Amino acid sequence: MKRSHFIIGSLLLLFNILFLSACEKTPTPEERLKEYIKLWNKQDFQTLYQDYVTSKAKKEFKKKGFVDRYHTIYQDLNVHDLQVKAEIKEEKDWKKSEKVELPIQVKMKTVAGEIQFRKKAVLKLEERDGKTNWYLDWNTTYIFPDLENGDKIRLKTVEGKRGEIFDQLGNSLAINSKGYEIGVIPEKFGEDPGRLALLSQQLGISTEFIKSQMNQAWVQPQYFVPLKTIPFENQTKLNQLLAIEGVQANSKEIREYPYHESAAHLVGYVGKVSGEELKKLKKKGYTEKDFVGKRGLEQLLEEQLHEEDGSQIMIEKVEGDTVVIAKKQPKDGKSVKLTINAELQKLIYDHMKGKPGSVAAVDPKTGNTMALVSSPAFDPNEFVHGIGESRYNQLEKDPNKPMLNRFAATYAPGSTMKTITASVGFQTGKLDPDKKRNIKGLKWNQVTRVSDIGKPVDLHDAMRYSDNIYFAQLANEIGGEDMVKGLKKFGFSEKFPYSYPIRASQVSNSGKLDKESLLLDSGYGQGEVLMSMLHLASIYGGVINDGTMMKPLLFAEDKPEVWKKDLITQKQADILKKDLRAVVEKGTAKIGNVPQLKLAGKTGTAELKLAQGSKGKENGLFAGYDQNNPNFVLAILFEGVQGQGGSNGAVELAKNVYLQWKSTPQI
Repeated sequence: MKRSHFIIGSLLLLFNILFLSACEKTPTPEERLKEYIKLWNKQDFQTLYQDYVTSKAKKEFKKKGFVDRYHTIYQDLNVHDLQVKAEIKEEKDWKKSEKVELPIQVKMKTVAGEIQFRKKAVLKLEERDGKTNWYLDWNTTYIFPDLENGDKIRLKTVEGKRGEIFDQLGNSLAINSKGYEIGVIPEKFGEDPGRLALLSQQLGISTEFIKSQMNQAWVQPQYFVPLKTIPFENQTKLNQLLAIEGVQANSKEIREYPYHESAAHLVGYVGKVSGEELKKLKKKGYTEKDFVGKRGLEQLLEEQLHEEDGSQIMIEKVEGDTVVIAKKQPKDGKSVKLTINAELQKLIYDHMKGKPGSVAAVDPKTGNTMALVSSPAFDPNEFVHGIGESRYNQLEKDPNKPMLNRFAATYAPGSTMKTITASVGFQTGKLDPDKKRNIKGLKWNQVTRVSDIGKPVDLHDAMRYSDNIYFAQLANEIGGEDMVKGLKKFGFSEKFPYSYPIRASQVSNSGKLDKESLLLDSGYGQGEVLMSMLHLASIYGGVINDGTMMKPLLFAEDKPEVWKKDLITQKQADILKKDLRAVVEKGTAKIGNVPQLKLAGKTGTAELKLAQGSKGKENGLFAGYDQNNPNFVLAILFEGVQGQGGSNGAVELAKNVYLQWKSTPQI
């Protein structure tokens, strides 16, 4: 009985062995290749090398040479959307074969475009650990068909050119120039504290910044790590830097701003893309080495100005030949031409002499912005080259705030508002320019005027002497609702229609003039009314243009377009033009009255009070033009003019700019 049990058990064991052997039959080459391809598409090169490559291939190509090389090549070439397919129409019987060839197709997208190729995958039958299986007879041609053992892959970047920014006459506001990109090779530069401190001092950047750049994820010991650019002509500085071990300089196309501070806030500057910016821009092809617009038009027009670098992926053969396997042509950014006249922009900025303020110059016939100035400013070239921390802190802590863009802001217009109030009075039929108001003394209903001329006041006198009470009374007669409606016709309380972000002008914080004191103050440019200098210049342009205000333009390609029309009649416009001339001839702006010009305009002093009855900061304004040559209107604001003659500085600026511009030969 025991013997029969033993025989039965032995037979069952034998049956199980035979059954398992039958179940563990050798996969077909097609099945094995499909497994390999699945792992290849996942870029699981570790498993591929371990379980799917022939012993012969392993002897010739060590694990590091297989796994690391694949990873490095795919990473450096930005390989994505990898698609490897077996092109097998039908499976064959390979029982008598020890070597088979099966067709495959490889597609991938790279930094230089798409690469695709077909080849025959060679699989060999091989026994390992008592089991027989098919293994890929791998070599370097599976990476790229032309890549043979000993060859090297090179990636060459062909730089595109960023679009440039020009003024209306073709003068350069932002151009591509030559310079040197200074950086270090980490393995050569080392970690010597003295060397680090010396480089920090020479470049004007912190040691922490240098370390952070060297510790970026993409950096390898042998890579060049850029730190700062210097101008091409600064050869002395270049020689000093190159004397430091591990420091390298590459000739590089850099951004240059020929008009320096004068156009800084308008044009802006470019800088190295930040980590946060790269998260958003990586999908658009940006890399950590790219520069992007950081402020001004450089930032606003980034998509248009940005270039796309081209690339070439090449195989350097052992014998010296080069095979190009992928190539993407560079794409230059699109250049931009502005309505700005850069020389006028510079002239105005220079005459501001660093005093805080803003100036806009507008052609009343076309709406073309000829100048848009914010003072004081910074030199955008400093930021491109790599501004030092101490210098940046100096700019940030400057009480005059050179980093603040004042032309994009809104201010109380002061008495320059009186021209607008008069226009609303004309619109509503509440203003008779010849009617004399019998105003006595310096105060009426909490409103104060500068002087009592000793006789009844009409519009001409009120403009000439800048009578606050006259315009407060006019606003009161117009009424809050009609005053708001009238101001809206001039573009208040709506988005300012401009290609550069300019804050909208407001009637009041609530958009209403439902309180008497607020209505009265608004009539002469106090209260809560706020406007930008560009809007103010555009409105005065509407007066010059007999009641038609043009849409303000910044780009030369844009065609002139009416923004607001029928604001006043031609007859009413003529009355205001006459009164504006009287302001300069014998009124509050008479320091601007010179024989060479027929300057006309309105002064304004806006007091910024913290509380009723208190004294506050004063801003001085002037909006005007030369009636002999009304090519552009100037709207000028100087901040903090208390004790400096109110609007006198603004009038002086207008006079000097028009005089010098008139004598400029090239215009």
